[in-house]
Amino acid sequence: MALNYVWIGFFVISFIVALGQLIFFGNTEIFGKMITSLFESGKSSAELAIGLTGTMTFWLGIMKVGERAGMIEAFARFVNPLFSKLFPGIPKKDPAMGSIVLNFSANALGLDNAATPMGLKAMKELQDLNPQKDTATNAQIMFLVLNTAGITIIPTSVMALRLSAGSANPADIFIPTMIGTFISFISGMIAVALYQRINLFRLPVFVFVGGFLLILFGFYSWMKDMPPQQIATNTAMVGGLLIFTVIVSFLLLGMKKKINVYEAFIDGAKEGFTTVVMIIPYLVAIIVGIAVFRATGCMDFINNGIGAFFGWLGFNTDFVPALPVGIMKIFSGGGARAIMAELMLPENYGPDSFVGRLACILQGSTETTFYILAVYFGSVNIKKTRYALTCGLIADFVGIVAAIIIGYIFFH
Repeated sequence: MALNYVWIGFFVISFIVALGQLIFFGNTEIFGKMITSLFESGKSSAELAIGLTGTMTFWLGIMKVGERAGMIEAFARFVNPLFSKLFPGIPKKDPAMGSIVLNFSANALGLDNAATPMGLKAMKELQDLNPQKDTATNAQIMFLVLNTAGITIIPTSVMALRLSAGSANPADIFIPTMIGTFISFISGMIAVALYQRINLFRLPVFVFVGGFLLILFGFYSWMKDMPPQQIATNTAMVGGLLIFTVIVSFLLLGMKKKINVYEAFIDGAKEGFTTVVMIIPYLVAIIVGIAVFRATGCMDFINNGIGAFFGWLGFNTDFVPALPVGIMKIFSGGGARAIMAELMLPENYGPDSFVGRLACILQGSTETTFYILAVYFGSVNIKKTRYALTCGLIADFVGIVAAIIIGYIFFH
């Protein structure tokens, strides 16, 4: 219901604001601009779904091979000590555990195209355990919120954009972004744990937090003295190596188990195509609503209001020009990326300015909450999302605040 009211709010608020601009300011172009935005975003969202078809089909095919070969079950056993605490509703050795960890691994490496199919596969497997098919389970909510927290070890795409924008050191946001995304992830986990009354003061959780901090330190030690282009090359190498290791291990294990690998791949690929078709309406709905809301200037109004409020309180407001990236990221990853790229243009702030760097940290520390909820819940026809949106927004809010504080500590 929360997502229902938010979606209606996009259109109703946009209409009221546009009507006010027409009546009081004589803006005769506003409704034409809204209609253009509506049609363009509807087209782009459908194209996005179609573009996802090939990737989705391939990855769900590979996942089916891994499932029949027993690799997914092996992943589930490996992560069971931690995930059994975070997902107490998932039975031991269930394939959903393996799919969830593969999804988190791809997200951590900044491999969005690989993460989405794995996430949708995990949602389908979690839905198989769901006794009330129209209502989100505790496990599905935990999974979705941790996804919206968007933990990222290597912000590959952000560093690539900084490199193309002419930054002297595109990787200087590497450590700040990892810290920001980790804080966002932990806050989302705590928010859901409070709702579900999960005790996080357990050894596996402490081991996970400590292990992640060690990974952060390891990547920092490895890359801190590298030139920017070498960092970009090495992050691509790490991501590619891990992904191809998963693919080849699934195929070889399937061959060893004497299953028909090709047939298993085709069976999974068919599920991928069906999933893409199912999510198109949900994808179009959320992207069109966001586009109309943005076209009326409502997003700019929110941003300017926040800046005025903090200025009134006497705080430094140098962060305000970068704030739209964090706000837009909640709604649209592509929109946030476009704003970030625009801020890094030399004629605006530049990639190595405080605003340019903060925009990159915000981009890497938050996730597209509305997009993820709409697509993932839509893929399994969940209508009642319960408190998923609330917890996701809590993680986003904490992530934005943390990113701003971190930006000031490192670069101001």
